[in-house]
Amino acid sequence: MTSIKHYLQFKDFTRNEYDYVFARAKWIKDKFKRYEPYHPLFDRTLVMIFEKASTRTRLSFEAGMHQLGGSAIYLNTRDSQLGRGEPVEDAGQVISRMSDLVMIRTFEQDIVERFAANSRVPVINGLTNEYHPCQILADIFTFIEHRGSIQGKTVAWIGDSNNMCNTWLQAAEVLDFNVHVSTPPGYEVEPERAGLYGTNNFEQFADPMDACRGADLVTTDVWTSMGFEAENEERMKAFADWCVDAEMMAVAHKDAVFMHCLPAHRGEEVTAEVMDGPQSVVWDEAENRLHAQKALMEYLMLGRIEY
Repeated sequence: MTSIKHYLQFKDFTRNEYDYVFARAKWIKDKFKRYEPYHPLFDRTLVMIFEKASTRTRLSFEAGMHQLGGSAIYLNTRDSQLGRGEPVEDAGQVISRMSDLVMIRTFEQDIVERFAANSRVPVINGLTNEYHPCQILADIFTFIEHRGSIQGKTVAWIGDSNNMCNTWLQAAEVLDFNVHVSTPPGYEVEPERAGLYGTNNFEQFADPMDACRGADLVTTDVWTSMGFEAENEERMKAFADWCVDAEMMAVAHKDAVFMHCLPAHRGEEVTAEVMDGPQSVVWDEAENRLHAQKALMEYLMLGRIEY
């Protein structure tokens, strides 16, 4: 039996594999834009398991699987035995016998790890508290489209050291670029939680302006991630000076782009001027969840394709 390839965090793939997946994403997107059918996953089934709410993750995976010729089944833990105490290990055994690919969007990373350990098919992390590899996959593909290779470039992360930040840090080590992180006191990066190999590719800054200085990409996320709503009022005060604004973008590289994984709160983590301004590529970034994930699903199920 051949070993199963899962995608549970960004460092699960090598730089060579990412080069392939990004090239496939471009090829698949080009076909999509020309309205040319491409159905390599005909008769294959994706099961999508959601414990956290979603717009872009569900839409991109479900539409993407249909566009590749397969079908997608939506399961919410509230409506399935997973929500009534069925062990994750048992669910992994059963669900993987009835499908070809599983995507899970949940809380603890441990849940997707345990599911994958008991799965007969590839498992994709659609988001956990610790990581969001599919979003960073799309973000880097978007950067490549707009500015070319990300190798050697600098990404400024402004705000909370959450699952997005952790994944950017992993990506920097795999793809050899730099991340400048600026968080309020008490919300700093935890290298162990981020799953880092080392610390050569990132630097922490107390002042967000310093983190943005010379950056090629400035990016942020909501101040209060799902699961941390009880801390919202406290976070609003702590993060008040970590709103990406025109002044921050002005000290970044003149060709810098702005990204946000969405949904965005204009006036909190980013001003409307930046979010809706000429340097923002957030809508391309959102669309590219579809194309990058189609390439990811194709690779996990079919391996490398000569084209």
